[in-house]
Amino acid sequence: MNRILRLLSTVLVATLVFAIPAQAEQRTLTVYTYDAFTSDWGMASVITPLFEKRCNCSLKFVSMDTSVGILNRVRLEGHYSQADLVLGLDMNLIEAAKATGMLATHQVDTSTLTLPITWNDPVFVPFDYGYFAFVYNTEQLPNPPRSLQELVAANKDLKVIIQDPRTSTPGLGLMLWMKSVYGNQAGAAWTQLSNNILATTKNWSEAYFSLFMAGEAPLVLSYSTSPAYHMAIENNHQYQAIAFDEGHYLQVEVAAVLKDAPNPDLAHQFLEFMVSPQFQQAVPLTNVMYPVIDLGDALPAEFDQLIKPAKVLQLDQNEVAHQRQKWVAEWLEAMSH
Repeated sequence: MNRILRLLSTVLVATLVFAIPAQAEQRTLTVYTYDAFTSDWGMASVITPLFEKRCNCSLKFVSMDTSVGILNRVRLEGHYSQADLVLGLDMNLIEAAKATGMLATHQVDTSTLTLPITWNDPVFVPFDYGYFAFVYNTEQLPNPPRSLQELVAANKDLKVIIQDPRTSTPGLGLMLWMKSVYGNQAGAAWTQLSNNILATTKNWSEAYFSLFMAGEAPLVLSYSTSPAYHMAIENNHQYQAIAFDEGHYLQVEVAAVLKDAPNPDLAHQFLEFMVSPQFQQAVPLTNVMYPVIDLGDALPAEFDQLIKPAKVLQLDQNEVAHQRQKWVAEWLEAMSH
């Protein structure tokens, strides 16, 4: 009998030894995002340990070189995608993303978020917002243009760096900004502005860091919040945004869960975390945008020094979805002159 008991005990111990690793194995939440989010100065390194502690899981970011690339990757992979969540599209791509049929509804209460617009989208949850603006080097350009009209009509010696609307959400934002100001005359305005464009880059990082910060041009398409980083982190007031008379185009960045997400519960948990104070306190000086909740005194003081849009510009999302390709073709034709 003792021999039998010892044998059973040995079998039981062996079973437990092999079973424990399988039970203790952590799940991994996979998030598709853009490269700036995972850069050395981006949000990913700050929020990853916070969420992993909360979820008892691993957080894996897969970065694309452009925001539009996130949507293209999901389209390409279809229902075989291993992503749980997409983070970094903006409101101008929402309808195109929904058209894939690959996104699930969320369960996050967005009614208390502090945005310039009312948010009630059932699929996408916002995590930050900002206004497109032209940032200039005050040492290179002491008298910058004070309106979009002045920029378009500027002497061709003034050079500006922009981003491609086919690949970059800021580039798309500028195209919509031009359309909201010039309407049917946007093509002619683009043709005039093309004389001043030094470079059109694939993404924001290349335009801002590789070219503008290297002194290639005194003016770059970016955000009204960009100077906050230089002021707060570098104690540098050399780079400032220009308040344009016509107003500034709004961008809201969003995230959504995939219908076929391997870990849907973790993905929805991340969306809840995304609008929490822990996540949102990291937004201003990593993603360098406005948070979507009221941080009160936790908002860096440098944000009080930023320009405030005279008018918030925004086109209807459905119109953007239906007209985007037509407007891109208009932009391409103007750039070819």
